[in-house]
Amino acid sequence: MNELRKLQFDDLEDATDEATRLLQTGYQAKGRWTLGQICRHLRLVQDPSIDGYPWWMSAFAFLRPVMRRTLLPKILTTDSPRGIPTSPPFQPGADLDDALEVERFAASVVRLKNHNGPFAPHPAFGKLERERLLQVHTAHAAHHLRFLDPDEPNTH
Repeated sequence: MNELRKLQFDDLEDATDEATRLLQTGYQAKGRWTLGQICRHLRLVQDPSIDGYPWWMSAFAFLRPVMRRTLLPKILTTDSPRGIPTSPPFQPGADLDDALEVERFAASVVRLKNHNGPFAPHPAFGKLERERLLQVHTAHAAHHLRFLDPDEPNTH
């Protein structure tokens, strides 16, 4: 399996900075998704924290305490698990414009950070305090962006 970057962000603004840097420098993908696809996926997962998740994602709410104990600590590390299937509503389409998706991801981050109301319960972890939810989204961004290696600047 490809060696991935160790990537960790202090906050979601760091993730948008990294996405912008990858857009500017170019990148090599070590996974299935482009920068645009990753940014679309991150937005598709973040926005329901404000707008609400599909009703069917609560079908396994009884597992949330176990998921908080077992999966959440792993997600918050710099080596979060790979290969967890993405639910169809959160899968990005093909042929997305990287620049447009980076811009939309950045707008989603601003919206999330500026939201003062309640957040929808996370499908896997349930109701989380604001700071913990932001940590989850920040770690999620690092998880996906680590699959993109920035191109080295041309030294010639």
